[in-house]
Amino acid sequence: MINANGKKIQIFDTTLRDGEQTIGVNFSIAQKIQIAQQLEKWGVDVIEAGFPVASPDDFKAVKAVAESVDRVCVTGLARAKQSDIDACVKATANAKHKQIHVFIGTSPIHRKDKLHMTKAANLAAINKWVRYARQFFDIVQFSPEDATRTEPDYLATVCNTAIEAGATVINIADTVGYTNPIEFGKLFDYLRAHVDKFDEVTFSVHCHDDLGMSVANAIAGVEHGASRIEGTVNGIGERAGNTALEEVAAAFMVRNDYYHYQTNINLKETKRTADMISEFTKMPIPHNKAVIGQNAFSHESGIHQDGMLKNRNTYEILTPESVGMGATHIILGKLSGSHAVMQELNHMGYEVTREDMVNIFPAFKAVADKQPIVNDHDLAMIMERMGVMVHAE
Repeated sequence: MINANGKKIQIFDTTLRDGEQTIGVNFSIAQKIQIAQQLEKWGVDVIEAGFPVASPDDFKAVKAVAESVDRVCVTGLARAKQSDIDACVKATANAKHKQIHVFIGTSPIHRKDKLHMTKAANLAAINKWVRYARQFFDIVQFSPEDATRTEPDYLATVCNTAIEAGATVINIADTVGYTNPIEFGKLFDYLRAHVDKFDEVTFSVHCHDDLGMSVANAIAGVEHGASRIEGTVNGIGERAGNTALEEVAAAFMVRNDYYHYQTNINLKETKRTADMISEFTKMPIPHNKAVIGQNAFSHESGIHQDGMLKNRNTYEILTPESVGMGATHIILGKLSGSHAVMQELNHMGYEVTREDMVNIFPAFKAVADKQPIVNDHDLAMIMERMGVMVHAE
């Protein structure tokens, strides 16, 4: 995806960390290495490889990923605690490019009910542990967890504190998928006005999909000042999942006339990447999934099929070839029109004209009314019953 005049948006992939928090998902170290290498091929800028302090295997996995990629930056997740930060230091020691991701809850419910912290104590922890992490990493990302439910004035103070302590990336996390695009945009406008060094650091967005708005929210964040988007392949993750990165990349390509953003994502590697995640998570990609679903480039309605056969742009704003999906599929069913049926018969070797379809199409409809899809075998049986043979070359 190249637009020389566009704003560069970094893609931060957390499939191996937040994605692995999907219920029932547990990547092996070998799978994490394979995924990381494919993510690098896909073109992500940062891979969050795991939470090193969480377990010995998670530490080993982050270390293995850090040592298995060349171009991409590798990060581990750390709470605002020395043990977590030290584990990240050790796990990423051999990475060619590395950063750390430190977080702490900042919303009232997190401060009071989870952390039992006052605002002052919260800020002191941010200052202490971001400074500590900065000793070991040139790139320190700080995330105020549950940022979108944090008081805006306090959130600005949190950002200022983290930046002064050495944070080079501030990640605004919509941890529970609470916000909406308009509100999120206004929050970024507020931060731009109240964070002293807003333009001197990278602002990132990490959105969850609890209300189905994570992609829209992430893009809204970019429109209002962020230059990094965090998410996962296929949108996997906690609860309803994370921002689906393949959807973001496709949106930026298709609507480049509007967004004028560029990323390093190689869209042609999208389907291969998505299929790998689907296989390793044992989570089938829904047929109606945007960009990579089986139905995304399939057409059954007669009106749509007729338009597609005349000009693909009538009903496809994104081509399957551009995301590595192969070809468009014209699916024959009870809603299909005679144009699509005639084309498929001709493709099968029958010499069929529009005049012939006057008799053939009712026979097709009789079959289509009784089953969801009419395949080539069904068409051949229809033609056999009508006494029509395949034309011999």
